[in-house]
Formats: sequence, C-alpha cells, structure tokens
Amino acid sequence: MDYANILVSADLSDASPDRVRLAAGLAQRFEAILTGAAAHKVPAPILVRDVYDAIEQEECNKAKVSGILEEAHALFERSAGEGIRTEWLAAFAGPTTHLVQQARAADLVVVGRRGPEDDDTDPLGVPPGPVLMEAGRPVLVAPPQLVQLKGTRIVVAWKDRPEVRRAVTAALPFLRDADQVFVVTVGDDAGHEGAEAVTGHLARHGVHATTHLMRAVRQESDEILEFAQHQDADLVVMGAYGHSRLREWIFGGVTRDALERSPVCSLMSH
Repeated sequence: MDYANILVSADLSDASPDRVRLAAGLAQRFEAILTGAAAHKVPAPILVRDVYDAIEQEECNKAKVSGILEEAHALFERSAGEGIRTEWLAAFAGPTTHLVQQARAADLVVVGRRGPEDDDTDPLGVPPGPVLMEAGRPVLVAPPQLVQLKGTRIVVAWKDRPEVRRAVTAALPFLRDADQVFVVTVGDDAGHEGAEAVTGHLARHGVHATTHLMRAVRQESDEILEFAQHQDADLVVMGAYGHSRLREWIFGGVTRDALERSPVCSLMSH
C-alpha cells in the first residue's frame, strides 16, 4: 500500500497550521497529493419579513461563510508550503460530513486530537471520533503543536482484532521506513494474541520489528503510551473500538485516551 492522496482537516484554530505542516511533510515524504478540506454550514435566515428579506439574508450569510472558508484556504496554502501538489475542497456543509465524504478519494486522513484541554471552539473543527467511525479510511490523529512525524520508532498496539489488522496494513508505508517497530501486546492473555506471528509477517515486508508481551499493571492505554515514550516512539498504530448511540460516539479506554490525550501521533483504523 502507498499513500497517493493525504487528506487533512483545515480550520482556523491555533493547532491547524501545525497539523497542515505535519500532513505536508508526509505528502512530500510519500510523494502524495495533499488535499485540504474545510466546510461550514450556511445559517438559515431568521426573523424574515418577506421572501426578499429571506433571499437577502441567505446571500449575506453565504458571503460571510465564503469569507471564513477563504481564510481557511489561505491558511492551508501558507502552512503547506511549496514543493508538493495541493488541492482544496470547501463546501457549505457540516465540517465532519464534508471530511468523511472527501475521504472516499483519500488513502490517509489527518485530523487533530480533541481532548478536554484542546481547542474545540472553531466552527470548522472536526472531532476525530466520528471521522474514525464513518470514513472507512485510516485516520492519523495528531496532537497540537506537533509539526513533524518522523516515524523512525513505531509502536504497534496489537490485539488480534479486525480493526488492528486493518491499521497495520494501512501503516505499512510508515512501518517499512521505520528504524524500529515494537509489536506490543498488553494483558494477561498477551501470549495468545499472535503478536509473534505479526512480527514475522512484518519482517517479510522488510520491517525491523520485535515482539513485546506486557502484563497490565495499570490501565492498558497507560502502559502503551508509557512504553511508546520510553522507546522514543512518535507513532502508535492501533485499532479504534467503539459504537454509535444517538450520534454520540462512545469509545473504549485505549481508543478514547488516544483521541483525547496521546502526546504522540496515533494511526487508527475502525
């Protein structure tokens, strides 16, 4: 698998320029097109006097939203820099809906981490959870203030589940380039998850991988993130587990912690 088109969510938050720069670096590395996407719904007219007033309000609202999207476009172009091919996709729509739709023509989707301490007030902002559940593409969740992903040391948080298998396949371009890949399984049944077989499989792809079976002393997500930090890894590859309930996205502990507080990038698949 190769990355020919990398799609990044662009908005007007403080974290957006760094996210676009990170995605641009990946596009240059993998010789891919970088596509920026942003969307904003046009507010409906309110307290209209007649049909002409409604039309006037509609046009005024469209002009305001167009200005916001043009500002995001300019930020995207400045942050992407030169030396790569770029495309821009904007729409009068919900930001998440638009990004999920455009993911149909992308190999990798880059979004920002969204935790309690992260900025989530931008009207163009996209929460990563719904994108993970709906896009049908691997999603790279980037923490704020991170402008580069080297991926020289990578942790694969292995569980023998379909989501993790898909994530490993999606991450192969990163894994092949890494100096060291750590296939990590945490829990009392760590020896029965097939991590050694996965390490052998990756070796056949030219990946320098080792297996690490760990007993869970604390919460599984804490063990994985601490292991990644101790190994100076800057990317964790993992599956995303969750389900929808009345359009509220509920995730298990490891997924939730990666979406909200991981200090390193997480490449995830559902």
